[in-house]
Amino acid sequence: MTSDEIIVALDIGTSKICAFIAEFDEEGDLTVAGVGMAASKGLRRGVVVNIEAAMKAVEEAIDMAEQQAGRTVESVLAGIAGGNIEGINSRGVVAVTGKGREINRVDVERVIDAAKAIVMPMDREVLHVIPQEYIVDDQAGIKNPVDMIGVRLESEVHIITSTISASKNIIKCINRSGYKVDEIVLESIGASYSVLSRDEKELGVLFLDIGNGTTDLLVHFGGAPYYTSVLPVGAQEVTNDLSIMLNIPFDEAERIKLQSGCCWEPLIDRNESVIIPGIGGRPPVSVPEMRICRILQPRMAELFLLVKKQLGEKGYLSRLGGGLVITGGGALLPGVAELAQEIFKMPARIGYPKNIKGLEERYRSPEYSTVTGLLQYKAQQIEEEGPVVDIISSGVIVDFFRRIGTWFKEFI
Repeated sequence: MTSDEIIVALDIGTSKICAFIAEFDEEGDLTVAGVGMAASKGLRRGVVVNIEAAMKAVEEAIDMAEQQAGRTVESVLAGIAGGNIEGINSRGVVAVTGKGREINRVDVERVIDAAKAIVMPMDREVLHVIPQEYIVDDQAGIKNPVDMIGVRLESEVHIITSTISASKNIIKCINRSGYKVDEIVLESIGASYSVLSRDEKELGVLFLDIGNGTTDLLVHFGGAPYYTSVLPVGAQEVTNDLSIMLNIPFDEAERIKLQSGCCWEPLIDRNESVIIPGIGGRPPVSVPEMRICRILQPRMAELFLLVKKQLGEKGYLSRLGGGLVITGGGALLPGVAELAQEIFKMPARIGYPKNIKGLEERYRSPEYSTVTGLLQYKAQQIEEEGPVVDIISSGVIVDFFRRIGTWFKEFI
């Protein structure tokens, strides 16, 4: 990547839209140059429901980032979430046809194509095809089979799909804002680049991105994703409960949650209280922090139990040697890690963005894990000259080896 090129990541969330511009510095390190933010409009639970309103919010966020970076944006890497996301594990098998039975890139291409040849509803399309492992003549656990000798090559892959309408509406919204979409990336995949360590991915880790309207689940084993899901619930439900139980406006409930909330009783000082402003001329009311905790904790526990049930049904809970990592705006609520640790009976931590320069301290927060992760996702692609197989929702195949394979076949 030259110094004139930039990476632009766009996180289109339920509560806000974030645009980060980054470039490589003289030392080759990814450095944030501009940040833009706008309140989300025209979105519900991560899905575009009003193109015009969402378009204006995207324009506002990118324009702010452009002014700060002093650069002009032409194209963006956009995240996608919402209940329309589904993950499927699949397997493909091919015979090795190369000279001397030596596996080459074309064989890898063929076996991935075989794995992704699944029956899919007409209203869905593939976002990503991510190899988990390869098997050569029954020898499993191979990460890169190229140059190995074998007769039979198998691949196990994780396929992430989305409804066509959800991805196309994001692309249309960004295009009408005056920008091109380079790629659509599942937000939890992007965020994992910013938060998870290599060891956690290898050991097996549950990654939870708790946003305002949705909660993204991602399970890694052996360095690759095996399970992805999006729950249509998030931190917004916690605020709603507080608003209803205390009879206060939603915005006031959000402020109290962030300033005085906690979802783990052992952390609460039983003598502390919170002043709730009066509504409609009524006098302020003092509410014990313990009462607020007893409103917040059951709702967060309900979310974690829902996740636990899903993973238990899939048989994944016993394989999470790397524990649980929680990020997103919902991770800012004190006591989240402690409550999760109690429910899942495994180590839990809050995930903060890492390995990125030029980021102001206020943005080194779990709520910016997705947008910083999207930057790192793209940077790694550039460094590796593109993934072996990665399909974006616009239907354009970003695959370096596919192009080489096609060129090679023309001369056979």
